[in-house]
Amino acid sequence: MPVQLTPTLREALAGTSRPLAGIWVCSGSPLVAEIVAGSGIDWLLIDQEHGPSQLESTLRQLQAVAAYPRHPRRACAVGRRGDDQAGARPWRAEPSRADGVLGGAGPRRRARRALPAVRYPPRGVRGVGSALARSARWNRVEDYLMNTDRYVSLFVQIETVDGVEAAAEIAATDGVDGVFVGPSDLAASMGLIGQQTHSDVTAAVRRAFEAVRSAGKPVGVNAFDPAVAQSYLDAGATFVLVGADVALLARSTEALAARYVPAANRDARPSY
Repeated sequence: MPVQLTPTLREALAGTSRPLAGIWVCSGSPLVAEIVAGSGIDWLLIDQEHGPSQLESTLRQLQAVAAYPRHPRRACAVGRRGDDQAGARPWRAEPSRADGVLGGAGPRRRARRALPAVRYPPRGVRGVGSALARSARWNRVEDYLMNTDRYVSLFVQIETVDGVEAAAEIAATDGVDGVFVGPSDLAASMGLIGQQTHSDVTAAVRRAFEAVRSAGKPVGVNAFDPAVAQSYLDAGATFVLVGADVALLARSTEALAARYVPAANRDARPSY
């Protein structure tokens, strides 16, 4: 019986008139991913760069979130790879079927390398194995190989000064569905490490926004400070990561400790 796949992040963005709010899932935990998916948030980013997620744990997270309401049916799950993993070989979590792929993009050539990794020949170099993988539901998706572009959205990340300067070209790259700006690494590339809300950094983010929008592509960003997130939304961001699972847990537990535990007893450092 043919299976219908859920919409990609590209389709979710095209089908709404409001920005989409997301949560960064970097714990690697299917349980945490499921809790976040059931929150009503629009989309999730399953991080394979900063957290412990690998292929099998990413698969478990995707399975955990699959049954939850999304825009319009469940939270879009986007997988992220680091810059050094974005283009040389197929993105290995794709066979698990995330709703989108987020890869690094500095110079335009890196954005060009990301496309072949998620496309079949002759357009790309992705290995043909739809009968063996969850992406095509083990060949239960009718004409999957012929229509694969419908089922994978490719977003690339800008997080360097060079990337900002090349933002328009990167966004216009064939096959790129949108651009995500990373203020933390951008700040580091500007000599302002740890200062992602510095006025020079936020100005650079806005320049990238303008360039990407001029190319007709959606642009996103991560901003865990509500005021900064709102300022980026006002500047035209169409999808924003407004929190991260581990950061939310850390800050919430700290707040509870501050309320109920005397300061002298709150030393949470490991004993080793």
